[in-house]
Amino acid sequence: MVKVSNQNQYIFFNNSHTTAKPSSMEKEKQVHAKQPHERRATEEVKLAATAISLNVRLRSSDMPVCMQQRALHFVRSLVDSAPKNSRPNPTHLARALKKEFDLAYGPAWHCVVGKSFGSFVTHSPGGFMYFSLDSLCVLLFKTEVQLIKET
Repeated sequence: MVKVSNQNQYIFFNNSHTTAKPSSMEKEKQVHAKQPHERRATEEVKLAATAISLNVRLRSSDMPVCMQQRALHFVRSLVDSAPKNSRPNPTHLARALKKEFDLAYGPAWHCVVGKSFGSFVTHSPGGFMYFSLDSLCVLLFKTEVQLIKET
């Protein structure tokens, strides 16, 4: 079995017609080839379990799993810390999440929180997440910052 990956497209070839057994080096290559995929699958399962336990629905993401988990836990803790008789303030949630990610992962994070909004954003690779929590939707994304030099 050979797996070829080309820009998120997977092609599988089954060499069942051959009778030769793979060498130890080929077996080692197969083991190493499976590890990143298996690791990614395990991380995604943990992320799904986290989302379920926090009552969050992941809508779309282009972000490493550890960053997604940080965002989910952070927003859930903010919502849970709000007074029970009042709704959480979307502006405060957006500001707090933006500041958290600016401090942890560098500047140029943007956050939108609300019940109903449209968006079309350009983001840096690995810097986009959209999820809903209770009745609120959260859009978190990073843009690239370029320093302007005065001449």
